[in-house]
Amino acid sequence: MNQNASLSAPPRRTRTIALLGLAVLVMASAVFVVRRPLMMAAPMCVAGRWHGCFDTFNGVVLMTLVALPPAALVVWALARRRRAAGVASAWRMSLAEVGLVHGTVPFLWMTLMPGAGVGTVPPRVSLVPLRDLVTMGPFGIAGNLLVFAALGFFAPMRFAALASVPRILALGAGCSALVETAQYVLRLDRVSSVDDVLVNAAGAVLAALASRRWWRTTAEAPSDQPRPAPAPAG
Repeated sequence: MNQNASLSAPPRRTRTIALLGLAVLVMASAVFVVRRPLMMAAPMCVAGRWHGCFDTFNGVVLMTLVALPPAALVVWALARRRRAAGVASAWRMSLAEVGLVHGTVPFLWMTLMPGAGVGTVPPRVSLVPLRDLVTMGPFGIAGNLLVFAALGFFAPMRFAALASVPRILALGAGCSALVETAQYVLRLDRVSSVDDVLVNAAGAVLAALASRRWWRTTAEAPSDQPRPAPAPAG
């Protein structure tokens, strides 16, 4: 029996539980701080009305939080199915897939949410780096950092080809450039700014660095395949 492995398992489990508890505490604190704005959109969302819920930042954030338990259930179902099939790293893969989608789609929705002058106000472009950064404010910068944070955090955990900082930087910048282009083409009454691309890409990189210890390296690439059954003893 490998005593080192048995001794290292409890501390690792304790560390994981502590990290999960800290994440829940941080999320609960954030919800408590913004509870009043969220409750403003709650009646519209409960009534299933589009206006006042899905076309507002508060409503989208509220529905994202409400969708957390179903997302956790999807993670559990995917992981259980993969473990039954003998797939290694089943929990990590399932969490990465669901977290990537659940953490990115709401921010994309808010980023592409049209303004009051949609379709009538001419498209605006800002191509001078750092000019708009001073006008974003702390909340604007924080919001832009979070747009592709889930992508940067979970993508290298799921895909070995993305397990490097330059690739995550390129991915975040490319996705942000597509969003800014869509804002311009669709005339959403938003400013397509190069600073948004820079901050979005920076957020993806910072999130990727935070999850670096769980990245799926090239050596682990075949781990999503079912483990072969052991050969019968002859």
